[in-house]
Amino acid sequence: MRIGIVGGTGREGRGLAIRWARAGHTVSVGSRDAARAKEAAALLSQDAGVTIHGGDNAAIVSDAEVVLLSVPYGAHEATLQGLTTALAGKTLIDITVPLAPPKVREVSLPPGKSAALEAQAILGAGTRVVATLHHVSSVHLADLAHVVDCDVLVCGDDVPAREAVMGLVKDLGLRPIDAGPLKNAIALEALTPVLLYINKKYASPQGSGIRITGI
Repeated sequence: MRIGIVGGTGREGRGLAIRWARAGHTVSVGSRDAARAKEAAALLSQDAGVTIHGGDNAAIVSDAEVVLLSVPYGAHEATLQGLTTALAGKTLIDITVPLAPPKVREVSLPPGKSAALEAQAILGAGTRVVATLHHVSSVHLADLAHVVDCDVLVCGDDVPAREAVMGLVKDLGLRPIDAGPLKNAIALEALTPVLLYINKKYASPQGSGIRITGI
C-alpha cells in the first residue's frame, strides 16, 4: 500500500516508516517543512537500506492510500484542519495520545473524550479513522532487530478499514487485536499514561507494553 506518515520525522514515525518499507509498502514521511522531510527520508533510506520518500504533509497525504498521524496532541486539531480536504476518502490511522504535560502519567481526557473521536468529528464521515499503536515503545520500533513483545489494540467504526489497519500492524511484526468501535479509543488512549507511570515505577527504560491473554 501507499502509506503517508504525517509527522514522520519524529521518533515513532521513523521506526514505523522503516518497518513498513521493509514489508514492501511504499512509504512517505511528511513534515510542515518539505526540505526537512526529504532530508529525513534520505537518511532513513540510507541507514535502513530501503526507499522512503519525503515531502510536506499535504503532498504525502495526497499520494497515500492510508495516512498515519504522528503529532503531539497540541498540534492534532490544527494539523487535521489543514489536511481535511486531502484526507477525504482515505483511511487515517491516529496514534495520538492526549497527554497533559507535565502530568503525563495521569489520564487526561480531552474535550471530545479521545483524540481519535475528535479527529473523526473534524474530518467527517468521508474519512475512515482508526485508532491504534498507542502502547508500542518508539525505542522498540526503531530497533529493527528487536522483537516487540506486546499486542496492539485496533479500533474504528469502519470494519473494512479496521481490518486493513490490522493487516498493516501485522506487517510491522506485531500482533493486532480487534478492539471494536472508535469509541473504545477512549480506553486505548487513557491506558498510555498508565503505562508511562508503570515505566517510571518499575524502571523500564525501553517501555512496557500490553498482552491480551486467553485468545
